Amino acid sequence: MPPAGAKTKKPLDVVVKFALAVFVGSFALIWGGMYLSRPDRSIPPYTVGAQSGHIVTTDVPRGTTDEEIESLVKRFRKVGHQTHDFARMKIYPTTPGDPGGPYRQIMIYVFDDHGWTDPEVLAKYMAGETVIIKDYERSMRGYYRLHDQDEEGGIGPLSKNGQVTRDTRILFKGLVTDPLPVEAEGEQGISISPL
Repeated sequence: MPPAGAKTKKPLDVVVKFALAVFVGSFALIWGGMYLSRPDRSIPPYTVGAQSGHIVTTDVPRGTTDEEIESLVKRFRKVGHQTHDFARMKIYPTTPGDPGGPYRQIMIYVFDDHGWTDPEVLAKYMAGETVIIKDYERSMRGYYRLHDQDEEGGIGPLSKNGQVTRDTRILFKGLVTDPLPVEAEGEQGISISPL
């Protein structure tokens, strides 16, 4: 007989242990999934609006700074150097079936107004409608161009014939075989890790 006043502790039932394990395990899975699928905060959020051949239009939120657009253009450059595979950047192959690769030639325009990334507007621009061309190029916030091994990226407009304007700041121009400059990584955003 146990001494008076002392309570004996019953062991947890197997069902209770199992329920606790499922409860804790589900939170661990949710946290792990959120951590692994967190968005990349070193570049601004963007969407691919239209694609016609090797021309791709992307849309960033209104109010995106030039520094943020620069980080996006530099990310396109990094992908061009490392893998030459823009599929992970949400871009369909621009030169499918080409022996030089599915992204041998690509021209990415960056806008902060979704209206300019509409497929119909891009088609009018490609057709050379003079009413569209001037405003289209004026609304351009940045660009990345890759042709075989030559690449170029900048902040500001790029004319249809490939000429930069006085409002354009060229960030880089060279070959994808050139070494990438060593730069400090941008701020990665706030971690959701509780640790």
